[in-house]
Amino acid sequence: MTAATVLRPAEPGTAAVFARAAGAEWVRLRTVRTTWWCLLVATVTIVGLGAIAAADEAEGTSTAADPIASTFAGEYGVLLGQFGLLVLALLAVTSEYASGSIGPTLQWTPRRGVLLAARVAVPAVVVTVVGVLLALAADVLALLVDPDLTLSAGDAVGGLARVAAVLAAGSTLSVGVGLLLRSTAAGLATVFLLQLVLPFLMQSFNVGWLADLAEWLPGTGAVRTLLGEPDSLSLGGALALLAGWSAAALAAGGWRLLRRDAG
Repeated sequence: MTAATVLRPAEPGTAAVFARAAGAEWVRLRTVRTTWWCLLVATVTIVGLGAIAAADEAEGTSTAADPIASTFAGEYGVLLGQFGLLVLALLAVTSEYASGSIGPTLQWTPRRGVLLAARVAVPAVVVTVVGVLLALAADVLALLVDPDLTLSAGDAVGGLARVAAVLAAGSTLSVGVGLLLRSTAAGLATVFLLQLVLPFLMQSFNVGWLADLAEWLPGTGAVRTLLGEPDSLSLGGALALLAGWSAAALAAGGWRLLRRDAG
């Protein structure tokens, strides 16, 4: 008598598991109230600050004979208004640790590497796409506020590309910090310090080594990418700085997700 052959269902491929995990992340992100509050805050701040910057420029040097591209409105708005979007990315990974639902999530998607990829990709894509659209809305609104401004296709593409780079790096940094600290409060404090508080505070002391150290923070890279300041940091250097911080945060947070338990 031959033993009966037991047929086992084939294991789903990595792409299928990633698609399933990303779909779950998207459903979870869009069905919680905090996501929409973060988007509302980001909309008001990015578009509102862009309009204020355009109104201020209307009283300045912009004339029909010497036009200025309106892309500064979206870039300025994103510089200060990005935090609503970064909070969204952070909450996307820390909320499950606060509620205790991370355990069932890890059971449902035991391939933690695939889960990590989905958990990074979905918030980063949402934050980047929404931020670029809001920056574009601020640029167009600036044209209505100050008709002497211009918005060519080349200027729009360049400005929105810089916005996308800053938001993609910032959201990845936020996700990495959230995975590492597993605390919304600690994650928020860390992201705000790195992106906003420390770069400006350390330079305000007029101490040489503090100012030099501030130039290595991700917030300084974001300022240089969007506004061209400080002059001592090139655009390529600023992008490399943003990428380095994002990679380091993601590596640390990813290591904790892959190697440590859910507690």
